[in-house]
Amino acid sequence: MKLFLSADIEGTAGITNWDETEYGHSRYGYFAEQMTKEVSAACAAADRCGYEILVKDAHDSARNILPDKLHPSATLIRGWARDINCMMSGIDTDKFDAVAFTGYHSAAMSEGNSLAHTMTTDVHSVKINGKYASEFVINAYTAAMYGIPVVFLSGDAALCESAKELVPGITTVASKRGFGAACISEHPDRVCSMITRGMEEALSKDYKKTCALKLPEHFSVEISYRDVNTATGNSCYPGVVRLDAKTLLFESDSYKEVLRMIHFIL
Repeated sequence: MKLFLSADIEGTAGITNWDETEYGHSRYGYFAEQMTKEVSAACAAADRCGYEILVKDAHDSARNILPDKLHPSATLIRGWARDINCMMSGIDTDKFDAVAFTGYHSAAMSEGNSLAHTMTTDVHSVKINGKYASEFVINAYTAAMYGIPVVFLSGDAALCESAKELVPGITTVASKRGFGAACISEHPDRVCSMITRGMEEALSKDYKKTCALKLPEHFSVEISYRDVNTATGNSCYPGVVRLDAKTLLFESDSYKEVLRMIHFIL
């Protein structure tokens, strides 16, 4: 049995400021280590459940997880392969039984996380079929494209709540709650313990029935940029329709084409 795990940082316990997510800032090292601990907590549970684990470091440089402190059961993908699967890069390298996410965060236009965004801070909002889309939604649909159930998520409480609307059977662990520009978080060690228990629970379920996500038959993706010049440049992408000065629309029946569009203009 094989598990694919995509790891981000803005949903890590206690993180609340952009400086804490960026290499070179004084507090980044602490949160890179906490990100590693949370990933390791998930891997420890998956290992006990008999799973081989492939972890994709999916934040910024994709070189945040500390390899020597990662659970030894995991294989790690560092850096960006530049393929259209992006934060899910590597999911097509093997036949995986389940997909999990750690350290994920709420979408742009959400109050659930002081660091809420979708893929980039250059966009005001991203909607898929009329609903604000988080990176979790984008990547859960990628898992569905490959026919793999989405079984586990850790991150901010608002994202966990919205994830259950998309995948009712998913097991979630809330690492923190948004509180304006601040956050309220459990002790980081407690969050790691919760992640371990949550992953064990997720993998003990009949998740092929309860966590299988069906792709929509059609995708309407609306991207609203913060800067008009960015929208102008990206409006040149084939198939894009410009709705107003800062808003673009892309429609397709193929999610692979949606990912291709995201790769180039989001």
